[in-house]
Amino acid sequence: MNTVSAPSTLPTFTATPELTDALQRALVDVTALSLVTKQIHWNVVGPNFRDIHLGLDEVVAIARDASDTIAERMRAVNAVPDARPDTVSDSTLPTAPAELTIVADAVTYEVAAINAVVTTLRGIHKVVDETDAMSSGIIEDVTLKLEQQAWFLSAQNYTA
Repeated sequence: MNTVSAPSTLPTFTATPELTDALQRALVDVTALSLVTKQIHWNVVGPNFRDIHLGLDEVVAIARDASDTIAERMRAVNAVPDARPDTVSDSTLPTAPAELTIVADAVTYEVAAINAVVTTLRGIHKVVDETDAMSSGIIEDVTLKLEQQAWFLSAQNYTA
């Protein structure tokens, strides 16, 4: 396999190994979130199906946008993103159900999956912020969006 050598002029800022590791962890989890959320999206059934089905697409859009933004930021700071299936399978997310899933259970799973990603993002925030404030803003933005989605979805399972 041919590899590409670095250009003679590198970006002004080059990611430290700690920053690269932190961004890679974020990339793996948001990429996994987009995949497992589609799994739930396709297989959710029951009352309020349509609302949850459409809400899950919002989560997918956030996760896909985040994975692209994080990967492109990695390249901008001379790090190499890795979102191959074998790599993404090492995410922190719980295993998604393979079968049809009733709305309440789908919501419970999805909120747990989002919370796993948020835990990763909050866990890497300090090292990212201390190493590259520009990348920190990306992590903060994704965290805020995902926390909002977890709130929206979890409200589905409240009872009076």
